[in-house]
Amino acid sequence: MKDKYAKHLISVGKKLRAFRLARDWSQEVLASKCDTVNAAKISKMENAREDYNFSTLLEVCDALGADVSDIARYDD
Repeated sequence: MKDKYAKHLISVGKKLRAFRLARDWSQEVLASKCDTVNAAKISKMENAREDYNFSTLLEVCDALGADVSDIARYDD
């Protein structure tokens, strides 16, 4: 992951986790609601351990019923 974007990926990861926990879902449950994203990838996204494609973020947001603009907006 590029250091330049690390704080943004950390912010997105925290929001994904918050949305998931608000639904009382495990990472496995969220993954089961996605077509191509597994629990390991969700963990990596939530913990900002690697970069990912925008389409992956869209798929996870769709499964959460979340608007990608709410998740991707960077809050200092």
